[in-house]
Amino acid sequence: MANTLTGLIPDLYAALDKVSRELTGYIPAVGTNLSGTAAAVNEAIRVPISTASTSSDISPSMTVSEPTDKTINHVDVKITKSKSVTFGITGEETRGLNNGSGVNEFQVKEIAQAMRTLVNEVEQDVANEARANASRAYGTAGTTPFASNLNDLNQLRKILVDNGAPTGDMQLVMDTTAGVNFGNLTQLSDVDRSGDTDFLRQGALGNKPVRGFTVRESGALSGVAAGGLTGDPKVTGANAIGATSINITCDGDDTLTLVAGQVITFAGSDDKYVVVEDVSIGNSSTGNVIIGGNGLRVATSADDAVSVGAAAEIAMAFDRESVQLVTRAPAMPAEGDGRSDSMVVTDPVSGLSFEISHWKGARKNKWEVALAWGVKGIKPEHAAQLLG
Repeated sequence: MANTLTGLIPDLYAALDKVSRELTGYIPAVGTNLSGTAAAVNEAIRVPISTASTSSDISPSMTVSEPTDKTINHVDVKITKSKSVTFGITGEETRGLNNGSGVNEFQVKEIAQAMRTLVNEVEQDVANEARANASRAYGTAGTTPFASNLNDLNQLRKILVDNGAPTGDMQLVMDTTAGVNFGNLTQLSDVDRSGDTDFLRQGALGNKPVRGFTVRESGALSGVAAGGLTGDPKVTGANAIGATSINITCDGDDTLTLVAGQVITFAGSDDKYVVVEDVSIGNSSTGNVIIGGNGLRVATSADDAVSVGAAAEIAMAFDRESVQLVTRAPAMPAEGDGRSDSMVVTDPVSGLSFEISHWKGARKNKWEVALAWGVKGIKPEHAAQLLG
């Protein structure tokens, strides 16, 4: 196979620095399984999940006892998308480009733009999955957080540590509107208060953790619509602390419609729970609302009123391993195909590795940048929303 791509690589990396790029805060914040090996849509990559252990009394003995049996759980992260961005160039176009900046410069910039397109789609998918797999929410819908202090961050940390989340690799990802407020906090920018000059001199949010969080910004759309509620739906019966499936009754004039990532609250508690499965309960019907994480913090009673969250912009706080991103090269036939060259190139901005391919046709060439990926939130109890 003729090698037509190697000579483009130095120019490609230079182009990646020059092409406009949106902020990618979620991709580097989540657990990743990135590989250039090929995979097909719906192929599953297994991620083990540890479960709680039990203790037992120590009994001295001259023989080694059997260890306690324990079931190892797992989650399968499926490759759900296999996508490419392509462009072509004819002989006439090549001659015209060589009269200007050159065909190589055109090619590498188009490849860089193709990577940008795919990175943005992956970033949005990760953001959507993170929002839809959280335990609880904090903050006020319609009010941008971090207006004057770091109290919002402290409350997010409380949610995570109360749920048992590890504190060694906590992440906070926000949009640039919340980032403005965060950047305006003098306790971060004043050297005498923050202890270093990184934030003041470089505007670096993520160089050093703040309250244990690595702080990032994302260009992904972060909004969630208001939950759908008419009338006065009620909790059907009592639910104990820790319950995650709450039965709701709608009378003849009531309806309740929620999608994963929206917020629900119950009378008698200020806790805002994140719904992790879509649900629609119509007139004179009952249905189960599934909430994330460790479930109810306060028990509910029969006929407790139900409220849903307003439209909000969402920032996410989570332990890195609570959301998993898997990427692969798209699947190939065993016999190969008609491409003249192919190689894997890693985008230095996002860290994702893309398959770049070149086909020779009749007085026309085709270029393709391709990626297959899947993302899954596996530990809602280790994630929380910040409303804004």
